[in-house]
Amino acid sequence: MRPLKDLRVTVVGLGLMGGSLALALRPHVAHLMAVDVDAETRQQALAGDVVDEAVSSLAEGVREASAVILATPVHTILEHVADLSRLRPDGCFVLDLGSTKAQICDALSALPSAFEAVGGHPMCGKETAGLGAAEADLYRDQTFVLCRTARTTPAGEALAVALVKAIGARPRFLAPDEHDEVVALVSHLPYFVAATLMEQAAAAARENEHVWPVSASGFRDTSRLSGTSAGMLRDVVLTNRPAIVAQLRRYRDHLEDLVSLLAAGDESEIEAWLAARQREYGVYRREK
Repeated sequence: MRPLKDLRVTVVGLGLMGGSLALALRPHVAHLMAVDVDAETRQQALAGDVVDEAVSSLAEGVREASAVILATPVHTILEHVADLSRLRPDGCFVLDLGSTKAQICDALSALPSAFEAVGGHPMCGKETAGLGAAEADLYRDQTFVLCRTARTTPAGEALAVALVKAIGARPRFLAPDEHDEVVALVSHLPYFVAATLMEQAAAAARENEHVWPVSASGFRDTSRLSGTSAGMLRDVVLTNRPAIVAQLRRYRDHLEDLVSLLAAGDESEIEAWLAARQREYGVYRREK
């Protein structure tokens, strides 16, 4: 495996995830380049000493890179992967940060044999976006899913693990389809639950001026994901639609069961339902 200290790394996309990765990774590599189409973001990255260089062209950014990390929305990642074989015919190591994996890993597997490629998805983030929201500790102690592809070699796998550990995250390998099924439940479903709650509350607030003043930390914590970028979520939905739909249908079934339970008004049954979910939350917290 190539030592991290010898790597010339290019991070494509300096939003929250790419910017945070650049901040965490820079002390560990020889040279850090950024590619971002936004001139203000590039200027901010250079002024803040986030990277050594920042360019707008993917071709220029990957020309001399030994490792390329794709940190754009999913559909843009797919476009960049398709461009890499033309822009970098001699190959390089490729890792992505996309929040769905099956389509991306298929695209990575189709790269020429000169490439080494691993799919990735860090299980962290914030509802705020952009380089201004980036922080070097964003990945620390967080799970970072890695997915093997047809272009994953032992050396490439070792490099992916080393990069993940360098930013303080915990690598966990999953198959791409398994990843998409799991995150549909624990990552994507919560976005839609929060968005639906916000829709209902906003409709009520238009009729009742007390809704927002009375809302407190419970509502804020439950609804905050509704502030996530609509463009990012669009890509998530379009590349993981069947799994998300399946989870939404299961969630709907649970809600219908709950409505029936509450309508019946049996005090002991309601308390038992609440206590069971409290125990399940306790198990989750111990596992974390």
